[in-house]
Amino acid sequence: MPFTPLGLSHVRLTVTDIHRSRAFYDAVFGLPIYAEVPADADAATREKLSFLFGGVLYQVGDNLLGLRPAPAGSPANDRFSENRVGLDHLSLNVADRAALDDAVVTLDGRGIPHEPIKDIGTAWILEFRDPDNIALELFAMKK
Repeated sequence: MPFTPLGLSHVRLTVTDIHRSRAFYDAVFGLPIYAEVPADADAATREKLSFLFGGVLYQVGDNLLGLRPAPAGSPANDRFSENRVGLDHLSLNVADRAALDDAVVTLDGRGIPHEPIKDIGTAWILEFRDPDNIALELFAMKK
C-alpha cells in the first residue's frame, strides 16, 4: 500500500569545497544555521553530529538545506550537471517579485552571474548557480 509523506524534510548538496560553498550560501541567502559541529566540540559531540560529515544544515522555513563536503579522494574539479541522473535544480520560494528584484541586486553586488527574471505564467523565477555549478532557482508565485 502506498504511503503519503507529510512534506519535504531536507535537501543536502555535496560540494567540492565546503568553505567556499558556505561562504557563497551565507553571503547569498543569510540563512540561520540549524546544525554544525562546533569548532571546540568534544569527541562525544563530534560523534553525535557525524551525520553532518563536516558540513552544515541551514534552516529554510520549515525545511533544512544541507551542504556536505565531497568525500576525500573526490576530484577537486568535479562539477554539477543537471543532465546526469540525480538533482536537476534546487528551487527556493521567495515572497514576491520584489524579493526577486532584491536578489538580483545581491547577486550583481557579489558578481554572481544569473539569468534575467523570467515570467513563467503562474510565477516568476530567477536562475543562477553556486560555486559547484549546482543550478539554483528563486521562485515567486504570482498572487
